[in-house]
Amino acid sequence: MARGQGLGRDFAWLWRAFAVSTLGTWFAFDALPIIAVRVVHASAAQVSLLAAAGGAAAAVLALPLGPWVEFRPKRRLMIRADLVRFLVLLSVPIAYATGTLSYLQLVCVAVVVAVADIVFTAAAGANLKALVPRHDLLEANRRFETVSWVSTAIGPPAGGALIGVLGPVVTVVLDAVSYLLSALGIRAISRTEPEPPARTVGGSRLAEVGQGWRAIVADRELRLLFANNALVGALIMATAPLLMYLMLHDLRFSTLEYGLAFGVPCLGGILGARLAGPLTRRYGQRRILLGFGVARAVWLVGLSFTGPGTAGLLVVMATELGIITCMGVYNPVMATRRLERTADDKLARVLTTWRAGSRTTTAGATALWGVLAGLTSARTAIATAGVLLIATSVLLPWRTQKDQFPSGDGDGDGDGEGHGPADSAGVPDAAQRQQASAKTRTASRSSAARQTTASSPGDRPLTGR
Repeated sequence: MARGQGLGRDFAWLWRAFAVSTLGTWFAFDALPIIAVRVVHASAAQVSLLAAAGGAAAAVLALPLGPWVEFRPKRRLMIRADLVRFLVLLSVPIAYATGTLSYLQLVCVAVVVAVADIVFTAAAGANLKALVPRHDLLEANRRFETVSWVSTAIGPPAGGALIGVLGPVVTVVLDAVSYLLSALGIRAISRTEPEPPARTVGGSRLAEVGQGWRAIVADRELRLLFANNALVGALIMATAPLLMYLMLHDLRFSTLEYGLAFGVPCLGGILGARLAGPLTRRYGQRRILLGFGVARAVWLVGLSFTGPGTAGLLVVMATELGIITCMGVYNPVMATRRLERTADDKLARVLTTWRAGSRTTTAGATALWGVLAGLTSARTAIATAGVLLIATSVLLPWRTQKDQFPSGDGDGDGDGEGHGPADSAGVPDAAQRQQASAKTRTASRSSAARQTTASSPGDRPLTGR
C-alpha cells in the first residue's frame, strides 16, 4: 500500500482508499447476479435485466446530480457515497439471513449502488485533479489502474472460492466493509480542499444539468472518445451476464473456475497499466489512444467459441487476456486525456455526464442483448457483440486538428501531442498557484518516479469488466 506515497501522503491515503474498495468490489465480482441465479432462481432474462436496471435507473437519477456534485466539497460527497454503499449492501446478507431476500431487493440494491458510484466517480475525478500536480496525472491514473487489475486478478478467484465454501453472500459483506474502510481513508486526507466553483446567480438549473453534455459535444476529441468508450463498454458489459449464464448454467463451470477465467487474465492488465507511462512518453498520447483503442476491440468475438472443460476455460482466459492487456494501456491514458481537456469548473458535470451516459448505453445494450439471447442463444448474442465491437474503432479521433493533441509538455514525443486547450482554460488562479508550488516541491521526486516507471515495464470504469 505504500506505493501511493511517491505522490505525497494525501495521495497515499486516496490510493489506499481506492485499493481497499476496489478489492472489495472484485471480491464481490458478479455477486448480485450469482445470488439471483443461485438463491432467487432468476432466469437468464432476469439476470440481464438486473444488470440493466441498475445502470438505467442510476443514469436517469444521477444526471441531475452533476451540478449538485460540482458546487459542493468533493471529499465530503465521496465519504457519503461510500457510506451509502456500505449500508445498502449490508441489507443483502441481512435479508438472506432472515429468509426475506427477493429479486426486487437485488434490483433496488443495484440501483442505489450505481447512483452512489456515479456521485463518487464525479467527485473523485475533480478531487484528484486538485490533489495531484498536472504533470503527475498520468502517473496517478497509472497507479489506480494497477490497483484495479491487481484487485481484479485476486478478487474473482478468491471470491468464487469463498462463495463455494461459505455461501453466496459472504463477498457482499466484504464489499460493504471495503466501502466503510474507503470512507475512513478519504477522511484521513489532510490537505485543504479547494473551494468548489461558485454557482451562477440566477442561472437555470436545467442549463446546469446540460452543461456536461455541452462541454463534451463542444470538444471534438471528447465527443469521439465518449462515443467510442460508451459503445465499447456497453458491448463488453452486455455480454458479461450472458457469458456468466453460458459458463455456469449451460457449460456447468464451477464458481471457482468462473472466477479464475477472469482473474488470471488480469495479470495482463497489470502489465498493460505499467507500460502505459513508458509507451506514452515514447509514442505520445495520440498513438496510444488510437492503437490500443483498436486493439482492445478485436478480441471479444473469441468468447463465442467458449466450450466445456479445460479447452473452453482456456479460450475465455486467452480472450480476456487480450482485452484486458490492451485496456490496461488505454484506460489511464484516456482518463488523463479527459481530465486535461476538461475545464476545472465543469469537471464534475462532465464526469457525471460521462458516467451516466455510459451506464445508460450499457443498460440499453444489456437489456437488448438479453432479448437477443432469448430469441437466439447466449453464444450467438456474444458473437454479434464481438463483431459490432470491432466496428466501434471508426469512432476513435483519427483526424488530427490544430486543437487536437497540440504541442505541450508531457508527451515527450515531439510530434505535436500535448495537453490541449484545457491546460490554460477554466483553471482558477489559486489552483494554478497551488499547482506551481506543488511542481516546485516535487520536481526531483517526480523525475525519479518517471525514471523508475520508464525502466520497469508494467501497470487497470471502468471501468474493463
